[in-house]
Amino acid sequence: MTDDPVPPAWRAILEPVLASPQARALGGWLQAEEAAGKAIYPPRGQRLRALELTAPEDAKVVILGQDPYHGPGQAMGLSFSVPEGVRIPPSLRNIYTELESDLGIDRPDRGDLTRWAQRGVLLLNNTLTVEDGKAGSHAGRGWDAITDACVAAVAAQDTPSVFILWGSHAQKKAARIPGLSDGRHLVIENPHPSPLSARRGFFGSRPFSRANAFLDAKGRGGIDWRP
Repeated sequence: MTDDPVPPAWRAILEPVLASPQARALGGWLQAEEAAGKAIYPPRGQRLRALELTAPEDAKVVILGQDPYHGPGQAMGLSFSVPEGVRIPPSLRNIYTELESDLGIDRPDRGDLTRWAQRGVLLLNNTLTVEDGKAGSHAGRGWDAITDACVAAVAAQDTPSVFILWGSHAQKKAARIPGLSDGRHLVIENPHPSPLSARRGFFGSRPFSRANAFLDAKGRGGIDWRP
């Protein structure tokens, strides 16, 4: 599937999926694309970064994106995040605007969300790779089964978690989240923070305070959302 090693905390969860013909086909296809000279983002070694930073049992919040940023130097294996020194993309700027409105946190001048991941926010994309300049180009190639398993693994934990699903692509994962009917988990569904849809219900949705209120009520403690 990928040359990136699966982090130890996720191996037992993902090994059955990675052994499937679909995952092997994905790996072969990615190798062929790179051999053909196509630039694939994020680079090898960063594609499972979200899993490296957040174990399933540590995930208090899952923020699900669609696929990585498709510009050079942007994607770093964490949904909506860009490396230090890279210009903040429009969707992340809108996230910061809502964060300031919701919790009064000043909009940062950096786009690296590693600290969120280290505090228990699984920043996962539905598709974990993309071709340079072609948004959505790796959708339907086999990543869904892998990221479905990741979402299901967090939902299978006895501890409560919050799943923040922005946009229709992310919201399709809701079916992978058991524990909703008994109130063990919370799903927050709103439009995507992109400039095309942010004003259709993303702004004013208060996802950060809602997530923390739920986690506090369940005795798990909220997230420090300062990036």
